[in-house]
Amino acid sequence: MISHKKFWKNKKVLITGHTGFKGSWLSVLLSVFQAKIYGYSLKPKKNFLFEKANLNKIFQRSIYGDILNTKKLYKSIKHIKPSIIFHLAAQPLVIESYKNPKKTFDTNIFGTINLLETVRKIKTIKTVVIITTDKVYKIGKNSPYYNENNQLGASDPYGTSKSCVEFIAESYKYSFFKKRNISIVTARAGNVIGGGDYSENRIVPDYLRALNGNKKLVIRNAEHIRPWQYVLEPLYGYLILANRETQKKNNKIFSAWNFAPNRNDNISVKKLINFFQTSKMNKNKVFIKIQKKKKQEKETQILRLNANKSKKFLGWKNKYNLKKTINSILKWNELTKKNSEFDMCIKFVKNYLN
Repeated sequence: MISHKKFWKNKKVLITGHTGFKGSWLSVLLSVFQAKIYGYSLKPKKNFLFEKANLNKIFQRSIYGDILNTKKLYKSIKHIKPSIIFHLAAQPLVIESYKNPKKTFDTNIFGTINLLETVRKIKTIKTVVIITTDKVYKIGKNSPYYNENNQLGASDPYGTSKSCVEFIAESYKYSFFKKRNISIVTARAGNVIGGGDYSENRIVPDYLRALNGNKKLVIRNAEHIRPWQYVLEPLYGYLILANRETQKKNNKIFSAWNFAPNRNDNISVKKLINFFQTSKMNKNKVFIKIQKKKKQEKETQILRLNANKSKKFLGWKNKYNLKKTINSILKWNELTKKNSEFDMCIKFVKNYLN
């Protein structure tokens, strides 16, 4: 396989959802490899990473539009003529999916359909990596480490919408791309955490806001177990996957891929916060309150992920354990108070790659 540096240099890459947390970090990663990056997304939120780090400057073209706007989406991609697409545009929050289920289903399901319809018409595209989630699996009573062979199923509106995306991607692959040498794959990552996440209703940003503001942190689901992983881990995996798929001579098979932390890093929310509280890099402590009141929004209690397939066939592996991830987040939190977030992004990516 061609090295990343050689493969990605000057490669035309489109990222949908490039203004989001993962999209922003993926953009920085690709820029370090000197790819020609294009983006299609909603406008960046104020005081989020894309805007704070002024990431717009690393793009050949950054297009602001709704993934549900079929005409604009097609016109934009036709003009760009990318060879690789990373599809991250989505409504990504479980709680928001309970508040606005229709919007979640529209964006995640029909947004993906709109993209695949566009891909059907543009012949330059060689690979499409569609990002879903670890929440696509049908929850079993024995709480296994879910692998790609486990059954998909419905859960909360967000997870259900992403399960639908998995079936849609596979259907399009076999229904419309059978005679065309194009790779359509899905990637399922764990709960990504890292510096530069300013989202609401996410445990790590909530903790850092409490830490920086000397406020109390209320934890909703303290005993819920999740596969926590550093944000650059799955993103680097997506690059390895796209590299492999683009160079394959035969792309007849649809495939799905898990990117997950090591087994020891599948822990509860309570233990995650305890890691932050006891880190040597954390000079202060946050007052924690466990919320006992039952919420109407039901979330999966135990969710763990198995990435043996990616490790075996892609040669992907975890570089950061959870302790190193948390230290990296706390370091980001301190350094960005006095440094350029763009410079920090480049520095953190290079540190990860090295």
